Amino acid sequence: MRVEINIDQHEPELFVEIHCNDVTDNVSRLKRHIENYGTGIKASKDGETVMLKLSAILYAESVDKKTFVYTESKVYETDKRLYELEEMLDKRDFFRCSKSVIVNIGKIEKLKPEITRNILATLSNGEVIVVSRRYATELKKLIGIS
Repeated sequence: MRVEINIDQHEPELFVEIHCNDVTDNVSRLKRHIENYGTGIKASKDGETVMLKLSAILYAESVDKKTFVYTESKVYETDKRLYELEEMLDKRDFFRCSKSVIVNIGKIEKLKPEITRNILATLSNGEVIVVSRRYATELKKLIGIS
């Protein structure tokens, strides 16, 4: 891949063009990354609204028809439903690991299989979440474990 930066004093805003001979999965992923650069998820905590950067999110969880977003040390609530978050997040960076949880794959530090065929995933803050057996095989494929 070749990357160039062209300075144009007459361009009023940042403009990115992708030149390719075919729209592959990697090209689509790159496009989503560029489109989501600097964006985040609107969430609230203690009456304050914040924009959470996608890279700060460990996981999102749906509990009692409310959706919570977890960072290293805080929990926020968002008005988005879990399926809405799943649609806007890149499938290679965020993974649906159970009916009620989406996890940031880059924040997983350890995986431990259980006898029930579930997987315990330890995140960068030490928190452990369960990857249900329904999604375990897909996670293994995604991260390159047979």
